[in-house]
Amino acid sequence: MNILILGSGGREHSIAWAVKQNPKCDRLIVAPGNAGIAEIAECARLDIEDGGAVAEFCAENAIDFVIIGPETPLAAGVTDRLTEADMLVFGPSAAAAQLEASKAFTKEICDAAGAPTAAWARFTEAQPARDYIRSRGAPIVVKADGLAAGKGVIVAQDEASALAAVDEMFAGAFGAAGAEVVVEDFMTGEEASFFVLCDGENLLPIGTAQDHKRVGEGDTGPNTGGMGAYSPAPVLTDAVATRAMEEIIRPTMRVMAERGMPYRGVLYAGLMIENGEPRLVEYNVRFGDPECQVLMMRLGAQALDLMLATAEGRLDKMRVNWADDHAMTVVMAARGYPGAYEKGSEIRGLEALAEDSRHMVFHAGTTERDSRVTATGGRVLTVTARGASLAEARDEAYAMIDRIDWPEGFCRRDIGWRALG
Repeated sequence: MNILILGSGGREHSIAWAVKQNPKCDRLIVAPGNAGIAEIAECARLDIEDGGAVAEFCAENAIDFVIIGPETPLAAGVTDRLTEADMLVFGPSAAAAQLEASKAFTKEICDAAGAPTAAWARFTEAQPARDYIRSRGAPIVVKADGLAAGKGVIVAQDEASALAAVDEMFAGAFGAAGAEVVVEDFMTGEEASFFVLCDGENLLPIGTAQDHKRVGEGDTGPNTGGMGAYSPAPVLTDAVATRAMEEIIRPTMRVMAERGMPYRGVLYAGLMIENGEPRLVEYNVRFGDPECQVLMMRLGAQALDLMLATAEGRLDKMRVNWADDHAMTVVMAARGYPGAYEKGSEIRGLEALAEDSRHMVFHAGTTERDSRVTATGGRVLTVTARGASLAEARDEAYAMIDRIDWPEGFCRRDIGWRALG
């Protein structure tokens, strides 16, 4: 098969790495890709949010299967355009992608499905939102309704911070994503990620992970796109996963189908778990980043078979074969992230690191010029390792990090702290 992956981050590098291992893959193109991806696949310059351009590229390159990595092409309707062109594609329609593209849409679907989640309200003006916050008290959560690259969520521990978040969002801090704001009650518990494939009718759970959203150790500081992750997540036990499927995922998928927008792709449910009871924090309509990296390390070549089965509507015939192991990924980011940071610093030492089924450095924001790998983004590398235990995976990942020469970068040193104690 000729396969096209859309995206340029660590998520797409890990997907490409897994797909490349499958003998079904004859030619692999990633658009636009990055320096790490270029070592295992062809990279192409392409506007991945332009469905017409993507469809034309697929026709010119005899592409058999398209895997869409990020949320923005999904929200822009690239899946719809490819489907119209009779292309096989992994990723939901624009209508179904509203589960991530609009926080209010998701809340309305959850209410219709009876799925447990936080009490909420939506606002198009600041003053009613401020009044609502004063009536509910703190802690409280303020969310930009639209896509904000994982940064549009403010968990305010006091009323003043919540009011400031509302003012910043309506002042344009997150652009069009903050034109509407959702305010939610704060939920206590431990958060984890649950990944389920859906082909419009059948559901298949494919794994759990736990992300570390805040920039500082001990989960302090501002939210980021994610500073590290591990899989599996101990808090998401089989019993909790079963409850999440029956009380949250299946009802949501049923309502989506009833409303004429059946879901096809990977559904990433962020769950808050307390006393064995899961509640929905949010849905994402693509693999998480960096959760995808640990999932792909553990899934390997079968990831392509599972994604193909999703696109072809035959998930009822599939099973996931898990190795009895653990994986951890640690994000190396540019100093200053998630605020202002400099680009262009050189990263040395990568060529000396092992790259195999148990150790990989997945590139996120990199480019290569004159044989030099340089940083081009906030989150730059995701250093990933597998081990027989989570502690072993952690030790392997940090040993790799210690061999990377990049003074302009930083990482959290406590990834996995909840599970490891």
